[in-house]
Amino acid sequence: MTKFIKKDEIDNKWFEIDATGAVVGRLATIVSKIIRGKNKSTFTPHMDHGDFVVVKNVDQIKFTGNKFQNKIYYRHTGYPGGIKETTPEKLNLSKPGEALKLAVKRMLPSGALAKKQLTKLKIYSGDVHPHAAQNPELIDLSKLNQKNIIRN
Repeated sequence: MTKFIKKDEIDNKWFEIDATGAVVGRLATIVSKIIRGKNKSTFTPHMDHGDFVVVKNVDQIKFTGNKFQNKIYYRHTGYPGGIKETTPEKLNLSKPGEALKLAVKRMLPSGALAKKQLTKLKIYSGDVHPHAAQNPELIDLSKLNQKNIIRN
């Protein structure tokens, strides 16, 4: 028999990831699984019982190949002829961490639940963050493989 978790039974943890030298896409897959709750045995697609993730040193994140200069992000202002484009290099100067946030956002299913889950992602460009009181569990990316994070 399948047991469904109730809202009052949800136990959210906090995780901390140091993004120094991490590849954006690989880091985004790990983060998206955690904030969706796919690392728990009680995962239910229609409920938000994922964990919080604090990503620090996001200004030192990497792209593979020449994507840092050549990849293009598009957005539209809503006005005729209002398509705008930018590269991760320009984006990193004005908003460090926005490339990671966009990668995680695009890995989540669309809808109101994904917007709520995306608020569990906290991104900081430095080494210091205001979430030390939550005692986040440190995830070491150098020792981590994909199966480890899913099975915990």
